[in-house]
Amino acid sequence: MQRITILGSTGSIGASTLDVVARHPDRYSIHALTADTSVDVLCRQCEQFKPQIAVVGSAQAAQNLSQQLRQKGLKTQVEFGPGALVAVSSDPDCDVVMAAIVGAAGLVPTMAAARAGKKVLLANKEALVMAGKLFMDAVQANGATLLPIDSEHNAIFQCLPKTYLRGQPGQGVAKILLTASGGPFLNRPVETLDVVTPAEAVAHPKWVMGRKISVDSATMMNKGLEVIEAHWLFGASADQIEVVIHPQSVIHSMVSYIDGSVLAQLGNPDMRTPIAHALAYPERIASGVAPLDLTSIGHLEFKKPNFSRFPCLKLAFDALRAGGSAPAILNAANEVAVQGFLDGHTGFRMIDQLIARVMDALPHIHVDSIESLLEQDFEARRIATGYMHS
Repeated sequence: MQRITILGSTGSIGASTLDVVARHPDRYSIHALTADTSVDVLCRQCEQFKPQIAVVGSAQAAQNLSQQLRQKGLKTQVEFGPGALVAVSSDPDCDVVMAAIVGAAGLVPTMAAARAGKKVLLANKEALVMAGKLFMDAVQANGATLLPIDSEHNAIFQCLPKTYLRGQPGQGVAKILLTASGGPFLNRPVETLDVVTPAEAVAHPKWVMGRKISVDSATMMNKGLEVIEAHWLFGASADQIEVVIHPQSVIHSMVSYIDGSVLAQLGNPDMRTPIAHALAYPERIASGVAPLDLTSIGHLEFKKPNFSRFPCLKLAFDALRAGGSAPAILNAANEVAVQGFLDGHTGFRMIDQLIARVMDALPHIHVDSIESLLEQDFEARRIATGYMHS
């Protein structure tokens, strides 16, 4: 019986994880569930899965959740704050940590899980985007197991020699091919993107995701962050990673080998597939995802991304090549810009411009600690917020 902590249980990844767990009560139990402010949803999850601990973002949310749990006769212990997230991520009573908190807020608890030698199911991009070397070093130094949950990286993992996950180059690999749907604006005239609304940007044609990630998909920053992740997960240079637009989202990614072979992982666009794969690895278990019917799909398309349509993708490649704190600065500026767009403070095409200005304004430095990374993150957010309101 594997005991699981889910960081971000009320989000789409967390909900999909609980769906898979519920299908296998003989294999998995829930140790801890965490959320920021979605107390009512978290309470319902606690009622169904009866975790030992629940963590929320504030004292007020903790009081609210405690009252609801007591009314239902549940004994789940309620904690709050960043320290509590670290505690449940490194708790000796936990075997597996699903790292699904969106944004830089997920970095510290995910790092804590790696340092505690847990089996880490990584859905939080920022752990690798911000702190790739530090995080991979922590995984290896503490005997943690790292399994990628992003559908693209999970697909690559399934197509690569297994030792490649720890960044060992060679073994006949020529290139990693990251597929991208292209988001909701793949075929929309570029000159009309200035008037894109938040509602249009979050309407992804294939995936059901949170608002922030949906905007990242529309700008293709999501794919840019995945490029940086792939570099750290698989030891591939920027020149060994290629993004391929594939609107059907059936091929989740591919690996090209020096002998001319290309291995691909296919499936319906449902995050329960990579979640089930990682939970049971190296075994296979039922995920609840419908079998793929290739005859109903009919055809598969592939296109090269256009950097004039998707400048955020180029910014991510630039940050990867720059190294040091550049990816952390990129990520922080993007989070501020996307939130500003969702809040109506800036336009859609201003997102990449704001990020570029912050990247130019803040020197890229060598980072050797989480503290120095967080300082760079703070400074990038300060500059980005100043630009947005100037």
